[in-house]
Amino acid sequence: MSEDVQGWLTPRAVAAEAGVSQEFDLSQCVREPIHLLGGVQSYGALIAARWDDAVVDTVSRNAAEVLGRAAEELLGRPVTELIGDEQWALARESAEAVTDSGAAAPQEGPASSGVLPLTLDGEDGEDGEDGEGQRGSRLFDVTVHRNGDLLVLEFEPRAEGGPFVFQNFYPRVRRALQKLQGATDVTECCAAAVREIRTLTGYDRVVAYRFDGRDGPGQVIAEDRSEGREPWLDLWFPASDIPPQARRLYARNWIRVIGDVDDRTAGLVPELRADTGEPLDLSASVLRTVSGYHLEYLRNIGVSSSMSVSLLHEGELWGLIACHGDQPRRLSPEVRAACEFFGIALSLQLAAVAGREEADELARNRRALATLLARLTSGAPDDLMRPGSGLVELLDADGAVLLRGTETLTAGAPLPDALSGLLARLARDGSVGEVWSSDRLPEVLGLEPEEAEAEGIPAGLLLLPFNRDGDLLAWWRREQPAPREWAADPSRPVRTGPGGERLTPRGSAAVYRATVRGRSAPWSPAQRVVAGELWREVSGLLTRQVVALEARNTELARTNEDLDSFAHAAAHDLKEPLRGISNAAAFIVEDAGTVLDATSLRRLTTVRRLAERMDGLLDSLLHFSRLGQVGLEREALSVDEVLDDALVVAGGRLAEQGVTLVRPAALPRLRADRERLREVLENLLVNAAKYVADEGAGERRVWVEAVRTAVPGQAREEGGGAGADGGTVTALVVRDNGIGIPAGQQADVLQLFRRLHRRDERGGGSGVGLAVVKRIVERHGGRLWLESPAAAPDADCGGGPGTAVWFTLEEPPEARP
Repeated sequence: MSEDVQGWLTPRAVAAEAGVSQEFDLSQCVREPIHLLGGVQSYGALIAARWDDAVVDTVSRNAAEVLGRAAEELLGRPVTELIGDEQWALARESAEAVTDSGAAAPQEGPASSGVLPLTLDGEDGEDGEDGEGQRGSRLFDVTVHRNGDLLVLEFEPRAEGGPFVFQNFYPRVRRALQKLQGATDVTECCAAAVREIRTLTGYDRVVAYRFDGRDGPGQVIAEDRSEGREPWLDLWFPASDIPPQARRLYARNWIRVIGDVDDRTAGLVPELRADTGEPLDLSASVLRTVSGYHLEYLRNIGVSSSMSVSLLHEGELWGLIACHGDQPRRLSPEVRAACEFFGIALSLQLAAVAGREEADELARNRRALATLLARLTSGAPDDLMRPGSGLVELLDADGAVLLRGTETLTAGAPLPDALSGLLARLARDGSVGEVWSSDRLPEVLGLEPEEAEAEGIPAGLLLLPFNRDGDLLAWWRREQPAPREWAADPSRPVRTGPGGERLTPRGSAAVYRATVRGRSAPWSPAQRVVAGELWREVSGLLTRQVVALEARNTELARTNEDLDSFAHAAAHDLKEPLRGISNAAAFIVEDAGTVLDATSLRRLTTVRRLAERMDGLLDSLLHFSRLGQVGLEREALSVDEVLDDALVVAGGRLAEQGVTLVRPAALPRLRADRERLREVLENLLVNAAKYVADEGAGERRVWVEAVRTAVPGQAREEGGGAGADGGTVTALVVRDNGIGIPAGQQADVLQLFRRLHRRDERGGGSGVGLAVVKRIVERHGGRLWLESPAAAPDADCGGGPGTAVWFTLEEPPEARP
């Protein structure tokens, strides 16, 4: 089976073939070239003659029966020998009238043809009843159309009952069109059309049939039938009933008539044309023979004759008016023309009704959009996601999500977990600013409804990519299971029928009730339009925000640079006078200590101690400011090796306090600045030694390990920084069982020169260590956070179970998932 066929037939339809008792390949229906079947219905005859010289190129084998001249006699001879020069000229004029200045009929879009009466004279020597040799004359209705360099003439013997009288026919057509114009919705339009077409044609059943999408199944939405026939109204028919190539022909031909399902086909001579190697293309033919599969299908539902009238919307096949007769039935060209006119009029009326409904819906949605935009008081797109903004209700969705940078903002129902990664992928595949939507997302992803439900994937999605970076706005809808009544089991479109027929009989006597899953309510054209208009508004807001943010970042960078320069200069320039003050105090004590009283000596000692403390603070400030100026020398390194280096300094402090270092497992290789990472670990180990638990609290320990974890407060992975794997990153954690830090003070200890104890408690210090750690981590593009969930709430921090300091660093490319 070809990929095209597999792409159209559902997996269930393909699987159903395996259960057929006979060897029947449903894909043959899909691949069958029904426009090249090489035959016509036998009640008429076909002649294709070259446009330029009228020489017959192709003729049907039944020419002798219908036209009185054998096919072999006509082939290769001028067709004017049969119809005369004058009638040939009329045929050309008729074809030119319905094509563009005599050009060949287009290969796409509705085909064009003309109809004219032609007379064929009888054999020489035959005298008519009036003695003037007219007994052998026969009247034909001839349909003509261009086919490349050929003019195709299709002869149908004039039906009995006399000539067509337009005055008698027109009032019925006018009344029918007036009823169409008075219809207010699609169903009412179709109901009026099927009643009038049945009256015009006399068929036993006429139904209006609407397709669910371009390649989907169809539903009977209107019906008019003779008494005693089973109802088909509201029944669904599988998509395999009308394969793609049949739908393409329906889109090219407004009308298709089958006079007798048991008709013996009249083949063409030659069977294959010399210039193409294929049978004559009969796409625009009114007499074209019918696929054996379709004839078999009609027999299985008890139909002897049929007519189909195409309903088009914006050039696409929207549906059909299908007519079925219990007996063979021929329609005159005039009746066919009326029905074709009906199809055109109904298509226009349906488009007008749909246009009115869409315009009304669009007007309502635009009013809602105006209200929503008026609520953006801050001018920030984030306001869209506030409760009560109306964003979810705008498209009648269950939820909405705005992805922007590292932020994920939601509105309405909680965002399904599986949707985040899917949104990013769909946004990358889509076009910026173009609406992408589906009401059957599981089908698009190749999932069964049950699989999609298990993975948390919604059935409907509409998204708008803002850029190529993954920023987008999207709405989603839950699945809405739809009960349907099928005229055949949709999971078994093929099975053995009575008498060995290969296609399943349809009818209300064999209704199958099945629920369609994996779909949401469809996104309407008006909703897609208003979503695009919202995209333009939000894009403008985002653009303005980006410009303002860039300006603020530029100003902030300049300010930070000035602050760093000031801190460095201040720390450097202030150290010299402080050293002078300290030295002067020392000299006074040394030179005049014997004559000074105790109070003066104590005061000089205090001056010296304060100067030394100020000098230490300036050293810390100088070091902190340099962290923002000195570049990082990143390299792939072993964290175990860096930890060993840090223990050269911090190991003594741990030993003094009786703290044991624990490494539960080997630490990974990460990409970082070796000296800066050593400084981070030194500070954290020294802090663990300072804030040990009080005596009697058990063995004092500090753990250093690497853990795969989610970053608190990050709903969406940051680009570039820590390596991502399903929303997690590799973090290093230094955890102790010391006194802990109350939750309310954890942010304070990360500030410069902030301590939770007096200077002379817990080993002293300037309060700069954790601030340095935080700055180094952020310089690496990482994140730092503290955990001490059960720490004592009182200010002295006593009795807590310890503190865990978590931080992330960039992983080397070879370590990234």
